[in-house]
Amino acid sequence: MSHTDTVTVEALDGAGAAEAEDAFALVYAEVFAEPPYRESADDVADTFRRFRSQTRKRTFRGTLARTANGEPIGMAFGYPLSSRTGWWDRVQPPVPADMRREDGHRTFGLMEMAVRVPWRRQGVARRLHEALLAGGEEERALLNVHPESQAAQEAYREWGYRKVGEAHPWAGAALHDVMLLDVHGRD
Repeated sequence: MSHTDTVTVEALDGAGAAEAEDAFALVYAEVFAEPPYRESADDVADTFRRFRSQTRKRTFRGTLARTANGEPIGMAFGYPLSSRTGWWDRVQPPVPADMRREDGHRTFGLMEMAVRVPWRRQGVARRLHEALLAGGEEERALLNVHPESQAAQEAYREWGYRKVGEAHPWAGAALHDVMLLDVHGRD
């Protein structure tokens, strides 16, 4: 029996994700302490200050993977981008106006996704991703991924994402690849 036979993936709204913040934070802190991220406890605290604000968005969606005994092993979250999003402003080279058009329903912004080491390469990330996108009607998904994160890069490409540019997602961040998925074009 593989690890994934005993893994459940739960879809959560903002209130549910807020209640499960400790589980999201445990996964995030462990995964993003690794190279190439090397996030500190302060970085994790900053992320979860934003998380608390994000979970209050009406359109927030999260997914949480747990073992049969309830141990959190993976998580993902995000929300549709509003017409006021600054995400596209940071993309280089600049993308065409039609690509950057947002209305609060067009594009799901995948903010974070992570799976703890013992459960990687077993389909957990794919299950988290599919459950996250299944919760909405967006035509596409957008994410930033560290170019040195080879496993994440490979997974996103396998799932149909394509690179549309590069960006520093926040002040002081390394240059990330910006990737876009046509949700309705997937198998």
